Amino acid sequence: MSFYKEDSLMRSDQIKKGVERAPNRSLLYALGYTEEELNRPLVGVVSSWNEIVPGHMDLDKIVEAVKAGIRAAGGTPVTFPAIAVCDGIAMGHVGMKYSLVTRDLIADSTEAMVTAHQFDGLVMVPNCDKNMPGLLMAAARLNIPTIFCSGGPMLAGRLGDGRRTCLSHMFEAVGAYHAGTLDEAGVREYEENACPSCGSCSGMYTANSMNCLTEAIGMALPGNGTIPAPLSARRRLAKQAGMQIMELIRRDIRPRDIMTPAAFHNAETVDMALGCSTNTMLHLPAIAHEAGVTIDLDEANAISARTPNLCHLAPAGDTFMEDLERAGGVYAVMKELTKKDLLDTSLLTCTGKTVAENLAPVQNLDPTVIRPLENPYSQSGGIAVLKGNLAEDGCVVKQSAVAPEMMVHKGPARVYNSEEEAIADIYGKKIHPGDVVVIRYEGPKGGPGMREMLNPTSAICGMGLGESVALITDGRFSGATRGASIGHVSPEAAAGGTIGLVEEGDLISIDIPNCKIQLEVSDEELARRKAAWVCPEPKVKTGYLARYAKMVTSADKGAILDF
Repeated sequence: MSFYKEDSLMRSDQIKKGVERAPNRSLLYALGYTEEELNRPLVGVVSSWNEIVPGHMDLDKIVEAVKAGIRAAGGTPVTFPAIAVCDGIAMGHVGMKYSLVTRDLIADSTEAMVTAHQFDGLVMVPNCDKNMPGLLMAAARLNIPTIFCSGGPMLAGRLGDGRRTCLSHMFEAVGAYHAGTLDEAGVREYEENACPSCGSCSGMYTANSMNCLTEAIGMALPGNGTIPAPLSARRRLAKQAGMQIMELIRRDIRPRDIMTPAAFHNAETVDMALGCSTNTMLHLPAIAHEAGVTIDLDEANAISARTPNLCHLAPAGDTFMEDLERAGGVYAVMKELTKKDLLDTSLLTCTGKTVAENLAPVQNLDPTVIRPLENPYSQSGGIAVLKGNLAEDGCVVKQSAVAPEMMVHKGPARVYNSEEEAIADIYGKKIHPGDVVVIRYEGPKGGPGMREMLNPTSAICGMGLGESVALITDGRFSGATRGASIGHVSPEAAAGGTIGLVEEGDLISIDIPNCKIQLEVSDEELARRKAAWVCPEPKVKTGYLARYAKMVTSADKGAILDF
């Protein structure tokens, strides 16, 4: 029988070749596989399908298309699951503590499944927020031929008056209701129309940011970040990904051949041009770490300084992912960036070709969606890292979504030790123009889990304070957040950072163009407060979150686990 021949170099031979593996084969036969199927490369298809995340509800169809592509190219697909949390549904309650922490669970469980079953290659089928970076971390860690095919973005919603809408508008509508500028019927109209289809929410939020950057870094085929989930083109892309993984296996092209230091620099450059979520500043360093690459948060400002911002997708503007797709997608943005040699185009990608070869036929099809390099929204990129005594190791702001009048701001601190305390005062109309809302003990350790502050930021904007109030936190933000929302403050309060020493009424100065943030308190006074500071009791003392809090590093390091 050909089954016993020792002429194959497949990784999966560890579970299917030789007399010693007869027990293993018996279990594979129990699954219904034939000898012919087992003689082919076994390709793991990591399915993130579930019935609680809108971006994942259609992934079963994507998985079937991927499997069809694998079979067409001579492989045997084998499906197994990965978990995913819907950040929108988890928002505003204890569930958000469990969002970021799943990134490591996803990476670890995928490592376990792949190593236990010795697949020859992988097709990752993720979509929403922490699912994508978690599987990228796993891909870099495992380093076997891998390609990504995401579920794709949701279509934009449409209100009765013809205006298009999205999830960020929905959250801000709640703030407008509390401000008395929108009634219950208005909230209901947003509720029923903001999210009209399957897919990751329709703006340049975290899921779509990471799906686009996966394409930019070279781990996904063109269109991965932008083809809308409901379109048949998404299923064709999935079949192409299934076929392409067989080529990657044949040529032994692995993630670390693609995810090089230069590729991460390309991804950060595209990040700045697109105006991606601030969460990319957590995820890219964590993914890079698994690939043996170090990304310093300080590099972000250097890349931003030379990278024009070319796109204003929601929440920064009124265009959506479907518009970006029609304009030529991520590759069209990358093509613009090559006009000033801002990308390394010599790099290998999962297409088996270089970036230059991939971009050769690409055109910007709509300069109103993707501005030409000669006419950007701004000469610097979408994200800025601020430093000062309030954030000695840095903090992050999506500057492309900040109102011009808030780029430089000084105001009194309004201090809260949790999201819940802050949102109560915001809805209670106790926050006034000029204030700087400080929410602390929400960092990776202090949360634990580093919750998103979308509810407070949306409340501020929805109540008409987005052009006059800033928010600073050691937590993080949704990609749907806009305004002067400054997160990832490091060191965090629970680690003894200065944000834990801020007192009500202290003046805080913010200078985004010059990348500075300062607590206007003398060094002597800060030293006095530091000596008197006592770290509060942990908010969670049992279970996974307690273990996570003991192992997690600071946000400026990507909130990776240190063991």
